[in-house]
Amino acid sequence: MDTWKPSTDPLFIDKVRDVVRLYLDPPDKAMVLAVDEKSQMQALDRTAPMLPMMPGTPERRTHDYVRYGTTSLFAALDVATGKVIGQHQRRHRHLEFLRFLKTLDANTPEELDLHLICDNYATHKTPAIKKWLASHPRFHLHFTPTSGSWLNLVERWFAELTNRKLRRSSHRSVQALEDDVNAWIAAWHDDPKPFVWTTHTHHETIPRQQAASSYAEILSEVRQ
Repeated sequence: MDTWKPSTDPLFIDKVRDVVRLYLDPPDKAMVLAVDEKSQMQALDRTAPMLPMMPGTPERRTHDYVRYGTTSLFAALDVATGKVIGQHQRRHRHLEFLRFLKTLDANTPEELDLHLICDNYATHKTPAIKKWLASHPRFHLHFTPTSGSWLNLVERWFAELTNRKLRRSSHRSVQALEDDVNAWIAAWHDDPKPFVWTTHTHHETIPRQQAASSYAEILSEVRQ
């Protein structure tokens, strides 16, 4: 059974239109970056080696495992190219988000405006963050609606990371986990693939139907 949570954000439609327009009709001389944190990634190892797949028998692994710690991956997906700027942090407070903003500032062309698509996490809106943004006017934050993480394309990239790397991996230290993820990101950049955000109304929730309507309206405007 699938579950879903309806958004109660009173600005739901406005925020959807804002984000979808960035996808369909990005501003000139700007980068659109889908930003989020993949928090609490666990460095863990199974209590016994995995048993390989054999004819008629699936790959098997023990139910229990040993935890060695956690890390959080701050990631910014360049919507146009599919490339990712990633940074590991052991915590995910506003201090770590500010450090990541500075990383983005140092690793993107200075002549471009940066439009960041973010969720409503409180650490993205602290006075310290607002003060830093005020002194760096090329940064523009666009917030997804509450309970609207499905609107942020970096979540699709996180799914690739989970399914292709993390789900079947084992690590005996946090550093080993971070090194493995960094190597995977480097390999991703050998052939980066941008994601295309789409939606449809078949068997979808009302918020997604509203998003689909906004998508169609904006697409029509862009094509005129």
